[in-house]
Amino acid sequence: MFVSDFRKEFYEVVQSQRVLLFVASDVDALCACKILQALFQCDHVQYTLVPVSGWQELETAFLEHKEQFRYFILINCGANVDLLDILQPDEDTIFFVCDTHRPVNVINVYNNTQIKLLIKQDDDLEVPAYEDIFRDEEEDEEHSGNDSDGSEPSEKRTRLEEEIVEQTMRRRQRREWEARRRDILFDYEQYEYHGTSSAMVMFELAWMLSKDLNDMLWWAIVGLTDQWVQDKITQMKYVTDVGVLQRHVSRHNHRNEDEENTLSVDCTRISFEYDLRLALYQHWSLHDSLCNTSYTAARFKLWSVHGQKRLQEFLADMGLPLKQVKQKFQAMDISLKENLREMIEESANKFGMKDMRMQTFSIHFGFKHKFLASDVVFATMSLMESPEKDGSGTDHFIQALDSLSRSNLDKLYHGLELAKKQLRATQQTIASCLCTNLVISQGPFLYCSLMEGTPDVMLFSRPASLSLLSKHLLKSFVCSTKNRRCKLLPLVMAAPLSVEHGTVTVVGIPPETDSSDRKNFFGRAFEKAAESTSSRMLHNHFDLSVIELKAEDRSKFLDALVSLLS
Repeated sequence: MFVSDFRKEFYEVVQSQRVLLFVASDVDALCACKILQALFQCDHVQYTLVPVSGWQELETAFLEHKEQFRYFILINCGANVDLLDILQPDEDTIFFVCDTHRPVNVINVYNNTQIKLLIKQDDDLEVPAYEDIFRDEEEDEEHSGNDSDGSEPSEKRTRLEEEIVEQTMRRRQRREWEARRRDILFDYEQYEYHGTSSAMVMFELAWMLSKDLNDMLWWAIVGLTDQWVQDKITQMKYVTDVGVLQRHVSRHNHRNEDEENTLSVDCTRISFEYDLRLALYQHWSLHDSLCNTSYTAARFKLWSVHGQKRLQEFLADMGLPLKQVKQKFQAMDISLKENLREMIEESANKFGMKDMRMQTFSIHFGFKHKFLASDVVFATMSLMESPEKDGSGTDHFIQALDSLSRSNLDKLYHGLELAKKQLRATQQTIASCLCTNLVISQGPFLYCSLMEGTPDVMLFSRPASLSLLSKHLLKSFVCSTKNRRCKLLPLVMAAPLSVEHGTVTVVGIPPETDSSDRKNFFGRAFEKAAESTSSRMLHNHFDLSVIELKAEDRSKFLDALVSLLS
């Protein structure tokens, strides 16, 4: 059931209870969690936080805690599957689900007692009507009994014939209804996509409660930017949501002219920026950022000698000395930095890069520390998916969560260093895949597999890192290939997950040309391909287009996928 009044039907209900928070391992979920934690702290709400990276962890954690709690809050997990079927809870258990995954499972939508969906109604949800999906069993049974009485045999026969005709008609109607139901559900569940950021939904709740702070606003901005960085939403949706947040930024960060109300120079302030689309450039050198940003690396084709020459021409066109470009951005001449954005945009237009600047936000912590929202996204993601063996997944989750607080800037800077390694490894892997022709056309889709022993392969065993690599690889492949048909194909990518268990992570990415709707059909396709070949597959991730597969079943699984999509 969709919750219409978040304050009354959600917040006031959990305010007097002890609740359990299940939080998925993505940056948007972390930001939503931070906002909710801040609200709970204001109102002294007792809660327990449990990070979950997949369905198995969610089921195990629920079994472990179900006796102690009645109210459960799920952030970025649980909306797109039949939650009651998976968790088998007691009848008095209530789940509040704040999730960006779409489509929302119809049973969750029409369950009015146990499932409460914290999802914005103005999202284009297209949920099928109740009567198209559910049918009253009692209606069918009503007429099935025989109304025999003491009437003449001829009358009985006539009535019996009428009943047989009626029953036949009802059966036919039921078959037609079931066929229609299958078609409606197939159309509804065929594509996977994402809705409004959970962090934005939680910020709107804080705003309704008049408890919204600048920190909460910043987390909402980072949550939205995470969706943009990972290509989960369309450009139109991103720009619309940026407009919504921009109004809140103006409200929280305006500087009055009179002397009494001016903001302190060293306080936290957020500002709207029309900034460069270059990853981490303010914490790196401009040259490194140009080389390791997916957008510029793909457009210049930096994996080729010709691409490197084009980069040199681009820098020459701007009139920037190599010495300046290759040193840290903070150490560049102030005279060059003043007009840098305009210079880069002007030269980028000449080189066919029309979208070199984007709408975003930045945060200042006093004089010294300035971060763009995308910087924080990359840093937090790298901390969470860190391949370092110094801790469990939960430790990495807590580190990533801590890095979002302004009191832990050292963790954020550590995340930025990890993010640089990740971005470098991504571009090096893309270059080796393209130079050694590892991306091959399987007919209805492109396929690429990272082999065991490939440099940095362990960085890409985690779902978000592999998905990001796959999206960047597809962009680069589309820029490099001359085959027009290949430009229109989706990509399936595999990377080793566990050598001991002989498993690989497989991810499906929609075609680059489908950027207008960002809908992914691979979730259902993977399920059917695995079913038809009895492949040992695990749908453990909250994104249905990411699966774990036994390495020896890979070839028959791919064959089934080819025949299914042909």
